[in-house]
Amino acid sequence: MNVANALTVLRIVLVPFFAAALLADGGHTVRWRLVATGIFVLAAVTDRFDGHIARRSNLVTDLGKILDPIADKLLIGTALVVLSVLGDLPWWVTAVVLARELAITVMRLFLLRYLVLPASRGGKAKTVLQSVAIGLYLLPLDHLPGVVEVVAAVVMAAAVAVTLATGVDYVRTALRVRRAEHRPPATAH
Repeated sequence: MNVANALTVLRIVLVPFFAAALLADGGHTVRWRLVATGIFVLAAVTDRFDGHIARRSNLVTDLGKILDPIADKLLIGTALVVLSVLGDLPWWVTAVVLARELAITVMRLFLLRYLVLPASRGGKAKTVLQSVAIGLYLLPLDHLPGVVEVVAAVVMAAAVAVTLATGVDYVRTALRVRRAEHRPPATAH
C-alpha cells in the first residue's frame, strides 16, 4: 500500500457515500445534488492524482493496476445507474456505456495471458468525457439556466461516441494480438 493506492481505495470508499447523497431526499434537492456532485468531483480528482503520483514516484504496483480500473468503473457505473433510476439520464445511455465497459473488461481478462492491454489515449479521453458529462448531470439542472442541460447532453453524447469508438479500437487491438499469437514462427533459411 502506498499513497497512490490509498487514493484509489479512497475513490472506492467514496462511491457509497456518493450514491447515498445522490439518492437523499428523493434525489432532486439542490443541497444533496451539490453534495453528491462534490463527492463525485473529489473521487474523480483522485483518479487523476493517483496515476500521476504512481508514475512520478515510481509507485506503480500490480495492486494499483487492478484497483484503479475497478474504482473507475464503480464510480462511473454507480453514477450512471443512479442518474437513470432518478430519471435524469436515459437508460439506453447507461446500458451502452456499461455494456462496453463490461465487454472490454472481459476481453482484457482473456488477453492477460498474452499481454496487459494498457489504457489508450482514447480510453483516457473517454473517462474524462464521461466524468465531465456525469458531473454536469449531477448538478441541480432544474435550478440552472437551460443551456447547462444542453451542454450536459452534448458532452454526454460525445462521451457515448468516444466510449463506443474506443471499444471498437480495443477490439481491433485484441484481434491483432490474437492473430499474432496464432501465426507460425518465421523460419530462417
